[in-house]
Amino acid sequence: MTATTPDTNFEAALLDAEVSAQVAGVTIHTEKLPGQQRRILASTQIPATADQVWQVLTDYNNLSSFIPNLSHSQRLSHPNGGIRLEQIGSQCFLNIKFCARVVLDMVETFPKELRFTMVEGDFRQFEGKWTLEPVKDAANEVVCLGYDLVIRPPRAMPVALIERHIRNDLSRNLQAISDRTLVLFGT
Repeated sequence: MTATTPDTNFEAALLDAEVSAQVAGVTIHTEKLPGQQRRILASTQIPATADQVWQVLTDYNNLSSFIPNLSHSQRLSHPNGGIRLEQIGSQCFLNIKFCARVVLDMVETFPKELRFTMVEGDFRQFEGKWTLEPVKDAANEVVCLGYDLVIRPPRAMPVALIERHIRNDLSRNLQAISDRTLVLFGT
């Protein structure tokens, strides 16, 4: 792992090395990468089929109706006929409302992987993937939903602050996807 100069002493205190945590059944792991990049990995198990979770993940125009802090999610036309999605997240921290917009190109590999790459937005880098893996030896159908994000925030934002808020949001977001799956499919 390459050491990078922290933006502030506050940032150094928040993330001095790799960080792992588990909150409400969601496991989150963070890695420091060179150039103010962070890799955030999260996963949770959902008692459903991969197809059912896939349907929730790819209901692009309705994601903002159940994902916390996602105020807008809409499919856009894609110049090459692919899948393009605009999302706006909003959150209030330090008594300041922060909104971030990304336009993502999505690549679906049903029902195992959903890759996304930012083509326009408020970050310098925002790319990753959702993965769905059936859990072997489970008594009922269970899928492990994974999220892998590499992010580089705008220069004006402390990377540790952005990372901390994404980590907090991920716990709630993965739980919201699980809850939505259970509501829709009653598994």
